[in-house]
Amino acid sequence: MNLNEEQIERYSRQIILPNFGGNGQKKLLAAKVLIVGTGGLGSPCAYYLAAAGIGRIGIIDSDKVELNNLQRQILHSTKDVGRDKVISAKEKLNALNPGVEITTHPQRLNSENALDIIKDYDIVVDGSDNFPTRYLMNDACVFLKKPLFHAGVFRYEGQIMTIIPGKGPCYRCLFPEPPPAGLVPSCQEAGILGVIPGVLGLLQANEVIKYILNMGELLVGRLLVCNLLEPGFRIVKVSLDKDCLVCSEKPKITKLIDYEQFCQMKR
Repeated sequence: MNLNEEQIERYSRQIILPNFGGNGQKKLLAAKVLIVGTGGLGSPCAYYLAAAGIGRIGIIDSDKVELNNLQRQILHSTKDVGRDKVISAKEKLNALNPGVEITTHPQRLNSENALDIIKDYDIVVDGSDNFPTRYLMNDACVFLKKPLFHAGVFRYEGQIMTIIPGKGPCYRCLFPEPPPAGLVPSCQEAGILGVIPGVLGLLQANEVIKYILNMGELLVGRLLVCNLLEPGFRIVKVSLDKDCLVCSEKPKITKLIDYEQFCQMKR
């Protein structure tokens, strides 16, 4: 693949970076990234990955845009209220960079479709807002050996970890089982500062780019935690769980299930 003049101009500021160059840009253009959720995390992550020139971006979301989303979900605007999020997101991403292929999946990720959807992508980004989807994504990515870039946000806090099956701990190594329903309040119940998912979504995009280019040090086996009311970030080491239900040598979970029932939530 040779870069054309328009691509060289569009991506010139990153092409001139040390250890990046034209070959690095070609790697981004050849990459296929699935973003699960086009909300607070997925919006900034998708926007910056499209700007960077990821060749194909898949977006999966079954929700419609609501007015209370707009404080943090930057892919959507006031005129999009009531529209499908994936359609709104696709329009914004295409307007930013028409050279990126945007594939929409207007549905909820579940045990029946997860493997079929994820298998067509190189990378999965966790932009979800609930535990059932996170555990489902983790298990599917472990089964398919696909890298998963996790992030989560709560009020003024956020966390991020990169999961490379076979090379580091998975999400279950960190949190072996989903919490009981009602233990962790949702953003609707607890609130969220819009800047928080913006910061974490950009860190996810940065990790994805580093992974594609094999550049820098990834957050594998490390959970980066931040509280934007306090200065600085901290890193918590995460170890492989030799008894992990899904990524250990003798896993007890060998097929996908829908975790809404496990978490005592309505499906």
